Amino acid sequence: MKTTTLGTSGLHVSRIAFGTWQLGGDWGHFDEDAAISAIRRARELGVNFFDTAQAYGFGASERLLANALRHELTTARDELVIATKGGLRRTESGMVRDASPDWLRRGVDASLTTLGLDYIDLYQVHWPDPAVPVAETAGALAELVAAGKIRHVGVSNYDVRQIAEFSATLPVETVQPPYHLFRREIEDELLPYCRAHHIGVLVYGPLAHGLLTGTLSTYTIFAEDDWRSGSSAFTSEVYERNLETVQALEDFATERGITISQLAIAWTLANPAIHVAIVGARHASHVQDSLAAAEVSLSDTDLDEINKIMAWATPVAGPSPESV
Repeated sequence: MKTTTLGTSGLHVSRIAFGTWQLGGDWGHFDEDAAISAIRRARELGVNFFDTAQAYGFGASERLLANALRHELTTARDELVIATKGGLRRTESGMVRDASPDWLRRGVDASLTTLGLDYIDLYQVHWPDPAVPVAETAGALAELVAAGKIRHVGVSNYDVRQIAEFSATLPVETVQPPYHLFRREIEDELLPYCRAHHIGVLVYGPLAHGLLTGTLSTYTIFAEDDWRSGSSAFTSEVYERNLETVQALEDFATERGITISQLAIAWTLANPAIHVAIVGARHASHVQDSLAAAEVSLSDTDLDEINKIMAWATPVAGPSPESV
């Protein structure tokens, strides 16, 4: 597994991180034993970077990750980089953003307990909270760093203005934005800003919510509680046209002896501003295919051809906390 240094954090991490959003219980049923096997298989194949969040089942995902890595967290803690996120709160009316100092402090303590850790390697604010002054959020996390509960601080889903405002109180070390072939807006401002300021970038969603796995079709039926069931990106003529683009990408990948998933992940890693791609799996059998993408090199000609294929595609956005 290829590795990299995550910006100014100094964290030495695998270029593919194992993501656990799919293990919180909010994305359908899964087999816990199979999920634990997937996490352990990723570790066996060289992954040392694991990304989770308090809001992924409010403890469910973090607890499962801790169970899967319990032996190594006890015997080889320094070899692992555990990242989690906070700043979302579940209410009777749904998910809300809460990056207040009190909620973040409680969230860090809860994550430490659930993960069974003395410290968190990377703590990220999950979503910007317009109701809380950024300086208060950053100040609270600075205090938690000073207390030794977290070692590095990042943000997720923040734009350039929000990052700059946060950094005025506490330097942002990493950013976690969405990025995939059907969603490229971060190329305009965010990625150049991160390169200029040496901010580590770990992107989520490289498989475009399943669109780039090659497993979806016009006959796919999404569960009622799956946000895709109500999204025009997965239910309309836009979806049908994008599936045609996916087929062209799959043909392109097949000609090069790789899967479309590997192509999609390798494409994200080919961007010099991106350090890490976060990829999840529920089964060990899916892990090896995804991790092999770190070894795929795409030439400038390949990237040009991919851009031509994507020329007529319609962008696909993802859910917000309020929509799930």
